[in-house]
Amino acid sequence: MKGYITMSTKEAERITVMDNLLVKRIKQKHAASQLRISIRQVRRIMKRYKKEGKGGLIHKSRGMTSNRSLPDKKKEETVSLIRKYYPDFGPTFACEKLKEIHGISLSDETVRKIMIGENLWTERKRKIENIHPYRDRRSCIGELIQLDGSPHAWFESRGNPCTLIAFIDDATSRIMDGMFVDYEGTWTLFEATEHYLKIHGKPLAFYVDKHSTFKINRQALIEEDLKDKQAQSQFTRAMDNIGIEVIFANSPQAKGRIERLFETLQDRLVKEMRLKSISSKEEGTKYFREIYIPIHNSKFAVAPREKANLHRSLLPSDNLSKIMTIQSKRIASKNLVVQYKNTKYQLMPNNGYKYTLRNAPITVIEDRTGILTFNYKDIVVPYQIAIKEIHEDRIVQVVSSKEFVEKRVCIPPIDHPWRQVFYQH
Repeated sequence: MKGYITMSTKEAERITVMDNLLVKRIKQKHAASQLRISIRQVRRIMKRYKKEGKGGLIHKSRGMTSNRSLPDKKKEETVSLIRKYYPDFGPTFACEKLKEIHGISLSDETVRKIMIGENLWTERKRKIENIHPYRDRRSCIGELIQLDGSPHAWFESRGNPCTLIAFIDDATSRIMDGMFVDYEGTWTLFEATEHYLKIHGKPLAFYVDKHSTFKINRQALIEEDLKDKQAQSQFTRAMDNIGIEVIFANSPQAKGRIERLFETLQDRLVKEMRLKSISSKEEGTKYFREIYIPIHNSKFAVAPREKANLHRSLLPSDNLSKIMTIQSKRIASKNLVVQYKNTKYQLMPNNGYKYTLRNAPITVIEDRTGILTFNYKDIVVPYQIAIKEIHEDRIVQVVSSKEFVEKRVCIPPIDHPWRQVFYQH
């Protein structure tokens, strides 16, 4: 028999064993022990080895198409659908959509191999990352809620880029709530957090980053220092008023659950809204809360270690419309004038408070509609606008680089009189 025989390492090892068995150096039970097969299988292999030689040791299905292989027609249909509807989908997400919309049931790995073979997907190499200390999940729902915002082109070319504010439970990785807003600011955080509190109640703590909306990076004032308090942002002050602790993460890896959530949402949620032709923040928020969150949680959420829910109900004293406002401290002048945002306001208290309010601390409260309230020890003080200052933009003169003439430094030559050394004789 001429030609080449391709054998695996396992099949090549059987040659020596079969030769030893032919010359009766070993028994069949010894051959079975060496090859880790049964004695009955040794007899079948020995019979085929005597008849066909070394070629008889090769597996009979070598080079043949598997009985469980995907038919060419079904493979072509799958590739056609992926090219048409899901060209930028990942294999797992494309597999889900093929089954959900088109009724094609394939495994994730099969779709991945098809997409790699058709150059629709590139295998990703894992990056070598720095090792960060492991922090275990909290035990109960509502014990720690991670809160963050992610600016992204959520509606692709159908709408303007915006920010998604999301809440995720640390114990279960469940998305608790979310909202599309223009930017991550104090008012938008107030609106999203108020909706969360009305739906779920008050968690024990929010876990946030050191964004300026959450944390003020300045030294504490004298009053704050005397009370052993740090400088608070408007959001942190509001959460403190209703009894929610705000914990600041020192790195993005520390709040990795919500960081990984946004990676998933920027892949899956963007494509889901593309299929639904969603192009506005209002439509996106409604779809995210009512449809996407239950589907996402059913796939990715885990069970908590303990069944207790630590969310607390809002109390009658938790007046969110009053707490979630911009509150600033001002000092009234001797004439009872308070300045706020380039405008001077004249306080007009009752007769009993005219002298009390001189040089007194006043709390200016601004709600979402821009209405101001001046409080002194929880007493509302009437006011009127005294002077509204208008600041005009200053014209900044810009010097063109083409008109700028560089002054060159003249260095005198060596024989210049200034360089001569005169000696007095």
